[in-house]
Amino acid sequence: MSSGPVGAVPLVGTDGATTIAPRALDSRQDKTAASLIEFQASIRQAVVLGEDSAVVPWLVGGANARQRLALHHRHYEASLVKALLDRFPATVWLVGSAFVTETARQFVRRQPPSRPCIAEYGEDFPVFLAAERGAATLPYVRSFAELEWHLGRLSLAVTLPALGASDLSALGPDTLMNVKITMQPGVHYVHAAWDIDNLIRLFLTDSAPDQFSLQSGDAWIELRGARGDLQMNRLERASFAFRAALAAGQLLGDAAIAAIDLGPTFDAGQALATLVTDGLVTAIDVHHPGGTA
Repeated sequence: MSSGPVGAVPLVGTDGATTIAPRALDSRQDKTAASLIEFQASIRQAVVLGEDSAVVPWLVGGANARQRLALHHRHYEASLVKALLDRFPATVWLVGSAFVTETARQFVRRQPPSRPCIAEYGEDFPVFLAAERGAATLPYVRSFAELEWHLGRLSLAVTLPALGASDLSALGPDTLMNVKITMQPGVHYVHAAWDIDNLIRLFLTDSAPDQFSLQSGDAWIELRGARGDLQMNRLERASFAFRAALAAGQLLGDAAIAAIDLGPTFDAGQALATLVTDGLVTAIDVHHPGGTA
């Protein structure tokens, strides 16, 4: 009798001959794997979407399987809704708890978490919120909620060791134009069409007046955060363009040209010196034309 290939299953026919079915075991394994995938998908449907028809036949033991699954679904949804409300307290303060809570429920159902860390959940919530019918009269709500998201994110940043003026003094003007600046991780730049920084400052300082007139118009805002400490600074347009371009990874020379186009009197050297003095520069990389850093 031939032993056949490793893993083969010998099948004895009526004539006593042995045939080899090398895929028999693999087929069973494939079916088991497929069944496991289907089961996991059905569990997800039940917990995330509340659709339990596919998973109920799998359940054994106990009673009221649908009620038990519904409990898990409600807990899942309530936990994520609470996480969103905790992440956007200023937005709740601005537009009302009922509206934000119901929108959060819809968001959880349509855009469940894609990352294991719940603290990272909700980055797309401002866009979702602004698209809801109830936000039609609130053209500033997306910008406001996005500002709040970034403030929450930056409040957890850690300040890195900063470079000093001596670290740049050895570089000639031509070399400086071809450097990329790495800035503190707790820095972000926001261009808004509304006075949202002053509005959110009222919430953060718990100093809301009886009336507040939200002004439209360009606001060029630098956000700084580190270990719970937050700052919001208004910048001139050219300075904003310079810093935002550097933060986005552009060469210093390109960032300077973009800023000068917006403000002919812009002084790139002084602007760079101010960045260093403020402790915002953590690294520099020299890029050679046609080469690498």
